[in-house]
Amino acid sequence: MPPTMWSPVRALFSTSPVVAAARLHVGQRVSLTKVFEARHVELFAELTGDSNPLHLDAAYAAGTAFGKPVVHGVLVNGLISAVLGVHLPGCVLLRQDIRFPAPLFLGERVVAEAEVRKVKMSFASVAVTCSVRDKVVMEGEVTVMMPEKPPVK
Repeated sequence: MPPTMWSPVRALFSTSPVVAAARLHVGQRVSLTKVFEARHVELFAELTGDSNPLHLDAAYAAGTAFGKPVVHGVLVNGLISAVLGVHLPGCVLLRQDIRFPAPLFLGERVVAEAEVRKVKMSFASVAVTCSVRDKVVMEGEVTVMMPEKPPVK
């Protein structure tokens, strides 16, 4: 098989369905909860250079359809990376398809959830959502590559 950009990553992982299936299983659910404050959004803006006033300027945001500052969508999406990294250690995110049906505002308690939908060889398809009570602020599906064995702690 010719080398690809994933060749170094694949070298670390098994394609054995027996080992991989033992790590994740269909129906497995994991979650975490986070409240984003202004300092988180400011730090994210500083780190990435995304200084869109919709996120940082309350006066500007008040004049938009949202009415107040909105947490960066990519920062919300980072919760999925965290939930996968903390609860499914060693998995590598290969693909994601996400949508943002509603805004996340500062101070809201958001729950990030991931549910394994399909396992095939060393890959898993995982449904992901971030929600505030009944309001979904992000949803979609990701594909992860599972490790051959758990990471060494």
